[in-house]
Amino acid sequence: MNADNKSCTLDSDSQYVELAVEVFSMLADATRVRIILALRSGEMAVGALAELLGKTPASVSQHLAKMRLARMVATRQEGTKVLYRLENEHARQLVVDAIHQAEHALGGTPAHHARGRQSA
Repeated sequence: MNADNKSCTLDSDSQYVELAVEVFSMLADATRVRIILALRSGEMAVGALAELLGKTPASVSQHLAKMRLARMVATRQEGTKVLYRLENEHARQLVVDAIHQAEHALGGTPAHHARGRQSA
């Protein structure tokens, strides 16, 4: 039991709390949230992301550069294209959970709960 406690990083005094705040800060931008949602289905080039989001490639590139430094996205070179993908599933899950939390703010039964009842 004690061995489990040593590996747990979810304590309120964890050294990771400040880093978690930086992650939330990085996600406190609608374009970055949209980038994560777009990358859920796989790799995309800057131009494709820009077109999907209705932003300029330069703007999307700046966001991706910050997200890459934060290790939220990774790249792969394919010829002259640079393809971006999510580094891991955690940023995706944070965004999905945030959107589900936002649905609760609208009142009533959130769509993600209604879907669960239909499949039950």
